[in-house]
Amino acid sequence: MIETRFKIAMLVVVTIFASFPIMGILRGTRLPPVEPDLPEAPVAGVQTPGANELPTDEAMVGIPAGPFMRGTIAGGFDEQPVKSIHLDAYAIDKYEVTNHHYAAFVAATNHRKAGPPSRYAKNMSRMRSINQPVVYVSWDDADAYCRWKGKRLPTEAEWEKAMRGGDKRLWPWGNGIDPLASNWAVAQDGHEVAAPVGSFPRDVSPFGVADGAGNVIEWVADWYGENIYSDSTDSNPKGPEFGTFKVLRGGGYTTSGTDVRVTSRNKMVPDFRDETIGFRCAVSGGQNRDFPRAAKSEKVTGNQSSRE
Repeated sequence: MIETRFKIAMLVVVTIFASFPIMGILRGTRLPPVEPDLPEAPVAGVQTPGANELPTDEAMVGIPAGPFMRGTIAGGFDEQPVKSIHLDAYAIDKYEVTNHHYAAFVAATNHRKAGPPSRYAKNMSRMRSINQPVVYVSWDDADAYCRWKGKRLPTEAEWEKAMRGGDKRLWPWGNGIDPLASNWAVAQDGHEVAAPVGSFPRDVSPFGVADGAGNVIEWVADWYGENIYSDSTDSNPKGPEFGTFKVLRGGGYTTSGTDVRVTSRNKMVPDFRDETIGFRCAVSGGQNRDFPRAAKSEKVTGNQSSRE
Protein backbone atom coordinates (compact mmCIF):
# COMPACT_ATOMS: atom_id res chain seq x y z
CA MET A 1 0.00 0.00 0.00
CA ILE A 2 2.81 2.40 0.96
CA GLU A 3 4.65 1.55 -2.26
CA THR A 4 1.51 2.36 -4.30
CA ARG A 5 1.09 5.73 -2.57
CA PHE A 6 4.75 6.52 -3.19
CA LYS A 7 4.37 5.76 -6.88
CA ILE A 8 1.28 7.97 -7.10
CA ALA A 9 3.11 10.82 -5.32
CA MET A 10 6.08 10.52 -7.67
CA LEU A 11 3.76 10.54 -10.69
CA VAL A 12 2.12 13.77 -9.46
CA VAL A 13 5.50 15.45 -8.93
CA VAL A 14 6.77 14.45 -12.37
CA THR A 15 3.54 15.68 -13.98
CA ILE A 16 3.80 19.07 -12.27
CA PHE A 17 7.42 19.62 -13.35
CA ALA A 18 6.69 18.44 -16.88
CA SER A 19 3.90 20.99 -17.16
CA PHE A 20 6.16 23.99 -16.54
CA PRO A 21 7.50 24.28 -20.13
CA ILE A 22 3.99 23.90 -21.54
CA MET A 23 2.69 26.61 -19.21
CA GLY A 24 5.52 28.88 -20.32
CA ILE A 25 4.67 28.38 -23.97
CA LEU A 26 1.00 29.08 -23.35
CA ARG A 27 1.77 32.24 -21.38
CA GLY A 28 4.30 33.47 -23.93
CA THR A 29 7.71 35.05 -23.48
CA ARG A 30 7.96 38.39 -21.76
CA LEU A 31 10.09 41.02 -23.45
CA PRO A 32 12.83 42.63 -21.34
CA PRO A 33 11.89 46.03 -19.94
CA VAL A 34 12.90 49.15 -21.84
CA GLU A 35 15.96 50.82 -20.36
CA PRO A 36 14.40 53.42 -18.01
CA ASP A 37 17.29 55.89 -17.93
CA LEU A 38 17.45 56.61 -21.64
CA PRO A 39 15.47 59.43 -23.25
CA GLU A 40 12.94 58.51 -25.85
CA ALA A 41 12.41 60.48 -29.03
CA PRO A 42 9.09 60.62 -30.88
CA VAL A 43 8.65 58.11 -33.68
CA ALA A 44 7.61 60.86 -36.06
CA GLY A 45 11.13 60.81 -37.52
CA VAL A 46 10.60 57.39 -39.12
CA GLN A 47 10.46 57.71 -42.88
CA THR A 48 9.10 55.19 -45.34
CA PRO A 49 9.19 55.24 -49.13
CA GLY A 50 6.55 57.50 -50.63
CA ALA A 51 5.49 58.78 -53.98
CA ASN A 52 6.69 62.30 -53.14
CA GLU A 53 10.01 61.28 -51.58
CA LEU A 54 12.91 62.85 -53.45
CA PRO A 55 16.34 61.20 -53.54
CA THR A 56 19.06 62.74 -51.41
CA ASP A 57 21.70 64.47 -53.49
CA GLU A 58 25.23 63.16 -53.90
CA ALA A 59 26.91 66.09 -52.17
CA MET A 60 30.59 65.84 -51.35
CA VAL A 61 32.54 67.77 -48.74
CA GLY A 62 36.04 69.05 -49.42
CA ILE A 63 38.57 68.32 -46.67
CA PRO A 64 41.57 70.69 -46.74
CA ALA A 65 45.15 69.47 -46.70
CA GLY A 66 46.80 69.43 -43.31
CA PRO A 67 47.33 67.43 -40.14
CA PHE A 68 44.90 65.83 -37.73
CA MET A 69 45.37 63.75 -34.59
CA ARG A 70 44.72 60.08 -35.33
CA GLY A 71 43.87 57.52 -32.65
CA THR A 72 43.04 57.76 -28.96
CA ILE A 73 44.28 56.47 -25.62
CA ALA A 74 40.62 56.01 -24.66
CA GLY A 75 40.20 53.14 -27.14
CA GLY A 76 41.69 49.78 -28.02
CA PHE A 77 45.36 49.01 -28.41
CA ASP A 78 44.98 49.10 -32.20
CA GLU A 79 43.94 52.80 -31.93
CA GLN A 80 47.36 53.74 -30.54
CA PRO A 81 49.72 55.50 -30.50
CA VAL A 82 48.05 58.88 -30.94
CA LYS A 83 49.90 60.64 -33.72
CA SER A 84 49.66 63.71 -35.92
CA ILE A 85 48.97 62.58 -39.47
CA HIS A 86 49.17 64.79 -42.56
CA LEU A 87 46.67 64.21 -45.36
CA ASP A 88 46.57 65.86 -48.75
CA ALA A 89 43.33 67.56 -49.75
CA TYR A 90 40.46 65.26 -50.70
CA ALA A 91 36.68 65.21 -50.82
CA ILE A 92 34.32 62.68 -49.27
CA ASP A 93 30.63 61.94 -49.68
CA LYS A 94 28.53 63.91 -47.23
CA TYR A 95 26.16 60.95 -46.92
CA GLU A 96 26.42 57.19 -47.06
CA VAL A 97 25.57 55.85 -50.52
CA THR A 98 21.81 55.31 -50.70
CA ASN A 99 19.60 52.64 -52.24
CA HIS A 100 18.57 55.07 -54.98
CA HIS A 101 22.10 55.82 -56.18
CA TYR A 102 23.27 52.22 -55.90
CA ALA A 103 20.27 51.05 -57.94
CA ALA A 104 21.35 53.40 -60.74
CA PHE A 105 24.78 51.74 -60.69
CA VAL A 106 23.24 48.27 -60.89
CA ALA A 107 20.99 49.30 -63.78
CA ALA A 108 23.88 50.84 -65.73
CA THR A 109 26.45 48.10 -65.19
CA ASN A 110 24.43 44.94 -64.54
CA HIS A 111 26.39 44.55 -61.31
CA ARG A 112 24.73 42.27 -58.78
CA LYS A 113 22.02 43.86 -56.67
CA ALA A 114 22.56 44.66 -53.03
CA GLY A 115 21.15 41.78 -51.04
CA PRO A 116 21.92 39.03 -48.57
CA PRO A 117 23.95 36.01 -49.64
CA SER A 118 20.98 33.84 -48.68
CA ARG A 119 17.23 34.25 -49.15
CA TYR A 120 16.67 35.09 -45.51
CA ALA A 121 16.88 38.75 -44.50
CA LYS A 122 14.41 39.73 -41.83
CA ASN A 123 14.84 43.48 -42.16
CA MET A 124 15.19 43.98 -45.92
CA SER A 125 11.56 44.99 -46.38
CA ARG A 126 12.18 47.87 -43.94
CA MET A 127 15.44 48.99 -45.56
CA ARG A 128 14.40 49.71 -49.14
CA SER A 129 13.61 53.41 -48.84
CA ILE A 130 15.37 55.32 -51.59
CA ASN A 131 17.21 57.44 -49.02
CA GLN A 132 18.26 54.74 -46.61
CA PRO A 133 21.90 53.69 -46.99
CA VAL A 134 22.46 50.72 -49.24
CA VAL A 135 23.42 47.60 -47.25
CA TYR A 136 24.30 43.99 -47.98
CA VAL A 137 27.22 45.12 -50.12
CA SER A 138 30.66 43.54 -49.97
CA TRP A 139 33.91 45.48 -50.07
CA ASP A 140 34.24 44.66 -53.77
CA ASP A 141 30.69 45.90 -54.43
CA ALA A 142 31.50 49.17 -52.68
CA ASP A 143 34.79 49.52 -54.52
CA ALA A 144 33.12 48.86 -57.88
CA TYR A 145 30.45 51.50 -57.23
CA CYS A 146 32.98 54.15 -56.26
CA ARG A 147 35.09 53.42 -59.34
CA TRP A 148 31.99 53.67 -61.54
CA LYS A 149 31.37 57.12 -60.08
CA GLY A 150 34.95 58.17 -60.82
CA LYS A 151 35.74 58.02 -57.12
CA ARG A 152 37.27 55.53 -54.67
CA LEU A 153 36.75 54.30 -51.15
CA PRO A 154 38.28 56.63 -48.55
CA THR A 155 41.36 55.49 -46.73
CA GLU A 156 40.98 54.75 -43.04
CA ALA A 157 42.83 57.96 -42.14
CA GLU A 158 40.70 60.04 -44.51
CA TRP A 159 37.52 58.65 -42.98
CA GLU A 160 38.68 59.45 -39.43
CA LYS A 161 39.76 63.00 -40.25
CA ALA A 162 36.49 63.71 -42.07
CA MET A 163 34.47 62.56 -39.05
CA ARG A 164 36.72 63.88 -36.29
CA GLY A 165 37.99 67.25 -37.45
CA GLY A 166 41.12 68.66 -35.87
CA ASP A 167 40.40 68.74 -32.15
CA LYS A 168 40.68 65.06 -31.11
CA ARG A 169 36.97 64.66 -30.37
CA LEU A 170 35.69 61.11 -29.94
CA TRP A 171 32.27 61.65 -31.53
CA PRO A 172 31.22 64.00 -34.32
CA TRP A 173 29.46 66.27 -31.82
CA GLY A 174 32.18 66.33 -29.13
CA ASN A 175 33.47 64.16 -26.30
CA GLY A 176 30.29 63.33 -24.39
CA ILE A 177 28.05 60.35 -25.17
CA ASP A 178 24.63 61.50 -26.35
CA PRO A 179 22.10 58.63 -26.67
CA LEU A 180 19.95 60.51 -29.18
CA ALA A 181 22.68 62.12 -31.27
CA SER A 182 23.04 59.19 -33.67
CA ASN A 183 21.25 56.06 -34.84
CA TRP A 184 22.76 53.36 -32.65
CA ALA A 185 21.53 50.44 -30.57
CA VAL A 186 20.96 52.15 -27.23
CA ALA A 187 18.52 54.98 -27.96
CA GLN A 188 14.77 54.67 -28.43
CA ASP A 189 14.97 57.10 -31.33
CA GLY A 190 12.14 55.86 -33.56
CA HIS A 191 14.40 53.98 -36.00
CA GLU A 192 14.47 50.19 -35.75
CA VAL A 193 16.89 49.89 -38.67
CA ALA A 194 19.03 52.28 -40.70
CA ALA A 195 17.48 55.74 -40.99
CA PRO A 196 17.40 57.88 -44.14
CA VAL A 197 20.83 59.45 -44.45
CA GLY A 198 21.28 62.75 -42.65
CA SER A 199 18.37 62.17 -40.24
CA PHE A 200 20.42 63.04 -37.14
CA PRO A 201 21.54 66.69 -37.11
CA ARG A 202 24.02 66.13 -34.28
CA ASP A 203 25.72 63.21 -36.00
CA VAL A 204 27.54 65.60 -38.31
CA SER A 205 31.28 66.20 -38.17
CA PRO A 206 33.01 69.59 -37.91
CA PHE A 207 33.52 69.35 -41.67
CA GLY A 208 29.81 68.70 -42.29
CA VAL A 209 29.99 64.94 -43.01
CA ALA A 210 26.94 63.02 -41.74
CA ASP A 211 26.31 59.73 -39.93
CA GLY A 212 29.81 58.88 -38.73
CA ALA A 213 28.71 57.57 -35.33
CA GLY A 214 25.57 55.75 -36.38
CA ASN A 215 23.26 54.40 -39.09
CA VAL A 216 25.53 51.87 -40.84
CA ILE A 217 29.12 50.75 -40.43
CA GLU A 218 31.23 51.66 -43.47
CA TRP A 219 33.81 49.91 -45.62
CA VAL A 220 37.03 51.86 -46.21
CA ALA A 221 39.91 51.17 -48.59
CA ASP A 222 42.56 49.76 -46.24
CA TRP A 223 43.52 46.25 -45.32
CA TYR A 224 43.45 45.89 -41.55
CA GLY A 225 46.76 46.05 -39.72
CA GLU A 226 46.74 45.52 -35.98
CA ASN A 227 49.90 47.57 -35.41
CA ILE A 228 49.60 49.86 -38.40
CA TYR A 229 49.41 52.99 -36.24
CA SER A 230 52.94 52.26 -35.00
CA ASP A 231 54.31 51.17 -38.35
CA SER A 232 52.74 53.53 -40.90
CA THR A 233 54.06 56.77 -42.34
CA ASP A 234 52.97 60.10 -40.90
CA SER A 235 51.79 61.33 -44.30
CA ASN A 236 48.88 59.89 -46.30
CA PRO A 237 48.96 56.38 -44.74
CA LYS A 238 47.19 53.63 -46.68
CA GLY A 239 47.45 50.53 -44.53
CA PRO A 240 49.16 47.21 -45.31
CA GLU A 241 49.68 46.14 -48.91
CA PHE A 242 47.97 42.79 -48.30
CA GLY A 243 45.78 41.28 -45.63
CA THR A 244 42.89 39.04 -44.65
CA PHE A 245 40.45 41.66 -43.40
CA LYS A 246 39.30 45.01 -44.69
CA VAL A 247 38.73 47.86 -42.25
CA LEU A 248 35.25 48.98 -41.23
CA ARG A 249 34.77 52.36 -39.61
CA GLY A 250 31.94 54.09 -37.76
CA GLY A 251 28.98 52.94 -35.73
CA GLY A 252 25.77 51.39 -37.00
CA TYR A 253 22.20 51.10 -35.80
CA THR A 254 23.07 47.88 -33.93
CA THR A 255 26.29 49.27 -32.44
CA SER A 256 26.52 49.91 -28.71
CA GLY A 257 29.09 51.01 -26.18
CA THR A 258 32.24 52.84 -27.20
CA ASP A 259 32.24 51.26 -30.67
CA VAL A 260 30.34 54.31 -31.89
CA ARG A 261 33.47 56.43 -31.36
CA VAL A 262 34.83 57.73 -34.65
CA THR A 263 38.27 56.42 -33.65
CA SER A 264 37.02 52.83 -33.25
CA ARG A 265 38.40 50.28 -35.75
CA ASN A 266 36.68 47.11 -36.92
CA LYS A 267 37.57 44.49 -39.48
CA MET A 268 35.84 41.91 -41.69
CA VAL A 269 36.63 39.66 -44.64
CA PRO A 270 35.98 41.65 -47.84
CA ASP A 271 33.28 39.37 -49.28
CA PHE A 272 31.09 39.69 -46.16
CA ARG A 273 27.65 41.29 -46.61
CA ASP A 274 25.33 42.36 -43.82
CA GLU A 275 22.35 44.61 -43.17
CA THR A 276 24.50 46.83 -40.93
CA ILE A 277 27.27 47.57 -43.46
CA GLY A 278 27.33 50.25 -46.15
CA PHE A 279 29.89 52.75 -47.47
CA ARG A 280 30.65 56.17 -48.91
CA CYS A 281 33.16 57.34 -51.52
CA ALA A 282 36.01 59.85 -51.74
CA VAL A 283 38.15 61.55 -54.40
CA SER A 284 41.71 62.80 -54.24
CA GLY A 285 42.29 66.54 -54.45
CA GLY A 286 39.14 68.54 -53.98
CA GLN A 287 40.62 71.98 -53.47
CA ASN A 288 39.82 72.93 -57.06
CA ARG A 289 36.41 71.25 -57.13
CA ASP A 290 33.06 72.78 -56.37
CA PHE A 291 32.64 71.19 -52.94
CA PRO A 292 31.67 72.91 -49.70
CA ARG A 293 34.63 73.04 -47.37
CA ALA A 294 35.17 73.69 -43.69
CA ALA A 295 38.74 74.78 -43.08
CA LYS A 296 38.50 74.88 -39.28
CA SER A 297 36.97 72.51 -36.75
CA GLU A 298 34.06 73.63 -34.65
CA LYS A 299 34.44 73.96 -30.92
CA VAL A 300 33.98 70.70 -29.04
CA THR A 301 30.57 70.39 -27.46
CA GLY A 302 29.34 68.21 -24.63
CA ASN A 303 31.75 66.91 -22.01
CA GLN A 304 35.01 68.85 -22.39
CA SER A 305 37.13 65.78 -21.88
CA SER A 306 40.91 66.00 -22.14
CA ARG A 307 41.17 62.40 -23.30
CA GLU A 308 42.83 61.89 -26.67
